Amino acid sequence: MTKNLFKLILFTTIITPTLAVGQLPPQQIKESGQWVAFKYGQNKDKVCYVSSIPIKMTGKYKKRGQSYIMISHRPSDKPPTLNVFEHRAGYTYKKGSEVTVEIGNQNFRLYTSADSAWAKDSKTDENLVRSMIKGNKLVLRGTSNRGTKTIDTYSLSGFTATFRASAKACKLKKTL
Repeated sequence: MTKNLFKLILFTTIITPTLAVGQLPPQQIKESGQWVAFKYGQNKDKVCYVSSIPIKMTGKYKKRGQSYIMISHRPSDKPPTLNVFEHRAGYTYKKGSEVTVEIGNQNFRLYTSADSAWAKDSKTDENLVRSMIKGNKLVLRGTSNRGTKTIDTYSLSGFTATFRASAKACKLKKTL
């Protein structure tokens, strides 16, 4: 899948439906390697994030939607929500299942809800992002509500540059 197709999917199916009436669509701020950084909103309501699609998706499924990872910053939340890791699977996860993430020799477990997987707390989010900055590849394993096991592989090429650009766009004083 090309970057332009990825951007089209991101804007039309993920971000645009969640925008409030009159809110401007996301603005791309940097693209590097397999990652793209965006920002939307203004002043106190600004949200910044980086996103990527897998370089490889495996599993014995007949039909599956697009999978992607997003790391977001919402500095105006009280308290601010920073470095939030989210995976969208392109299918509904098996109820009560966990997702495993492997980056080098680091392993993480995420909880699932519908088609998304999240870190259990902000400390895990931070550790995931730190590992992503140091790593080359991220392998994510999940199970669909039909019992299908999937493996998504993401390149981390360009992650650090886009992550730092998103933090700068949201005027974060401290980045990882």
